[in-house]
Amino acid sequence: MLKHEQLLKVDDLKVHFYTPDGVIKAVENVAFSIKVGEIFGLIGESGCGKSTVGLTILRLLPLNAAVKGGSIFFRNLDLLKIPEEGMCKIRGKEISMIFQDPATSLNPLFTVGKQLSDVIKAHSNIKEDKELKNISLEILKEVALPNPEKVYDMFPHELSGGMQQRVAIAIALSTKPKLLIADEPTTMLDVSIQAQILDLLLGLKKKLNLSMLFITHNFGIAAEVCDRLAVMYAGTIVEEGYVEQIFESPLHPYTCGLLKAVPKIAKEKSYLTCIPGDVPSLLNPPTGCKFHTRCQYATSKCKIESPRSIEIEYGHKVACYRYADH
Repeated sequence: MLKHEQLLKVDDLKVHFYTPDGVIKAVENVAFSIKVGEIFGLIGESGCGKSTVGLTILRLLPLNAAVKGGSIFFRNLDLLKIPEEGMCKIRGKEISMIFQDPATSLNPLFTVGKQLSDVIKAHSNIKEDKELKNISLEILKEVALPNPEKVYDMFPHELSGGMQQRVAIAIALSTKPKLLIADEPTTMLDVSIQAQILDLLLGLKKKLNLSMLFITHNFGIAAEVCDRLAVMYAGTIVEEGYVEQIFESPLHPYTCGLLKAVPKIAKEKSYLTCIPGDVPSLLNPPTGCKFHTRCQYATSKCKIESPRSIEIEYGHKVACYRYADH
């Protein structure tokens, strides 16, 4: 596929969770696309639906979840409509995922080598143990693990958090996927190890022309890693654009509030601002724009009808009535 060609397109996605307390409307009308060789970021606070989007793409939602509408096209194939047999050929092979906590995503009962070899064996025609081991060692070297021969025979609990995450990345990339979903891959790591993992992912993206859906709540990480970015609030995308557009000229009041809350290094005394109010419950979300209960610009229309996303400039979209006449 050519660079800049569309690889993934999510359109009008709706996902609900059925619980004893009621129906949680976790994702509502989410739409975005990812191009070949691009890192597209989903950013927002915990519980806004970011991880649910990633799990829906791979059809790994729990049993109490249901996709209530929308489509997910991967290389012109609707992932929500193909049978599970067809999805098994895509999941882990064409699309891989790195989860938040490597300690729980790796199997504690098997060595690194066993887990890596099994994934390669499941998605290729390679069956010889010696060849599987050689390929596994090359992948461990690819993710800059020291002494890969030793790591190959180690169990996950014998590795540090940073090494565990490198192993998780190695497993995700072992099948040479077209799309990598990275769900807050540095959250469980300290700052210095975070930087190493981010550098690793950026290097692999450049080397392999890898496309990536990068899920994060950290604006600093998003600025360093992503090409384009979508800001999520209460299950919806409120703003989307190139990273420079989001940081230099944010449009949605929620995006502006988040950026004002980011600490800044300054000689003069400065104060952090916060967004007033609380995140609404997705069991009973507010009508209209979900942010209107916390927005200083809210009008009566905001409380009744959800604003549609409109393009303000090339690539920069916002769902807010303040820009309805643009």
